[in-house]
Amino acid sequence: MSDDDDVILVKKTKTVYYGSLEEQEKARLAALAAAVKEGVEDGDAKELGDIQISNEYMELEEEMSRDKKALLEEFERRRKARQLNVSTDDDEVRRSLRQLGESVCLFGEGPAERRVRLRDLLSYLGEDAINKKLEEEEARIERDRGREGTWYHEGPPELRESRLWIARYSLPRAKERLMKAREELKLSGSIRAAAKQESQRRASAMTIYCSQIGDARPISFCRFSNDSQMLITSSWSGLIKVWSVPDCKLLQTLTGHTCNVSSAVFHPDAAVPHHFTRMIDNDSDQQNSMDVGEEVSKSVTMASSSYDGNVHLWNFASDKPMASLEGHSPSRVARVEFHPSGRFLAATVFDHSWRLWDLETATEVLHQEGHAKPVYSVAFQGDGSLAATGGMDAFGRVWDLRTGRCVMFLEGHLGAVLGATWSPAGHHLATAAADHQAKIWDLRRRACLYTIPSHTHLISDIRYQRSHGHYLLTSSYDKTAKLWSNPAWHPLKTLSGHDNKVMSADISLDNKYIATSSYDRTFKLWAPDLV
Repeated sequence: MSDDDDVILVKKTKTVYYGSLEEQEKARLAALAAAVKEGVEDGDAKELGDIQISNEYMELEEEMSRDKKALLEEFERRRKARQLNVSTDDDEVRRSLRQLGESVCLFGEGPAERRVRLRDLLSYLGEDAINKKLEEEEARIERDRGREGTWYHEGPPELRESRLWIARYSLPRAKERLMKAREELKLSGSIRAAAKQESQRRASAMTIYCSQIGDARPISFCRFSNDSQMLITSSWSGLIKVWSVPDCKLLQTLTGHTCNVSSAVFHPDAAVPHHFTRMIDNDSDQQNSMDVGEEVSKSVTMASSSYDGNVHLWNFASDKPMASLEGHSPSRVARVEFHPSGRFLAATVFDHSWRLWDLETATEVLHQEGHAKPVYSVAFQGDGSLAATGGMDAFGRVWDLRTGRCVMFLEGHLGAVLGATWSPAGHHLATAAADHQAKIWDLRRRACLYTIPSHTHLISDIRYQRSHGHYLLTSSYDKTAKLWSNPAWHPLKTLSGHDNKVMSADISLDNKYIATSSYDRTFKLWAPDLV
């Protein structure tokens, strides 16, 4: 018998179900839900049907709409980017990127790629993003300036008396100046225009009248006296010399400085003394003239400053300083300037400050800070109420001497402010700087009115016509001095003749002469050549 005979086959009976399976499925799902509620674990849940139950829902329509919206926004941004006007000048593109706070240049990036990058940035930030950045920066600077302000230190008791004295002195002069201006306005426009044209015609006819070797070293500074009869020059040799005008005769040599003299000025009331007059008339030597020194007033007639920080006061009676104002050393004193009253003397110092001295008491009444770098130039308004200072920080400041406050901040030069001068009208100020430009400022508008690209090198000095302000004089290291009309600021005359840089210039009060001093060790007088 074979093994196959031992197998017993069992036939499975067929089961037939009648009716719907829906009820059975509902029962199974109900059991599963009950198990979930009772905390059945995942393994048990799988045994109940291997179905995962979750309460999390995915909003497919919301996700699809969000993606669609982002895609449409990207298409719109690209469309706007294509319509943006971006400069093709690579320098301007770089400036725009810098203003937006972005990298000016990426590795391997050319002008075309840089322009595309700027366009993409503007499409994200907005077409006026650069202007907004500039406005925000200006607002921040103004806010910081208002927060920081100018430091004011408590001064000595004499400062209050000095401010009151200056106020009592300046107010009547301001009233007189305004009355004079009103009287001039009553004249017809043709008369005023004719006077201005005549003054500018004389200025445009300036030629060399006299050239004089003033010293063995460069002549750093020159100024006329208010009577237009004398000229003072300072030199890097340490000597200061007084010359007659227009003969250019040496009247006095002042010896007291031991290093470079940076400036020398006359007192507002300085006039030719009698022994100088006899020297000019009789052509006698200086030694004989000094025998009559007892007749000369012992009051201050001149002031000077030097690189070693010394400020000396002089008179016509001696060639030695009558007094010295101490306290600046070892810092360099760049300029000294008499107050229109003659009672006070201002000195600009390289310790970032400028000082105001009361000459009647020989005391320093004001030690004013406010510049971030050395202070170089100073100029008093004709009334005596305001003073303007210029610094090596490329900024200028206008100070009210009656209150001590900085009433105007002169911002716009790109180099050190080396000169300042006030117009006779009292509300215009001109500054000269190392950026080869001169700027005209209006105190009423508190803004710059005009910028004169006047020279090809730094401007060393600047002077208004002192009587009417019809023209402006600038001197420069490009070996020339130039005259400019007011208010059109057209060039009237270029004064060429020096062999080296012109270091200073001035206009006489009677408008007859212009003086220039140069690095070539000479000074020159210029006068109108009218036929």
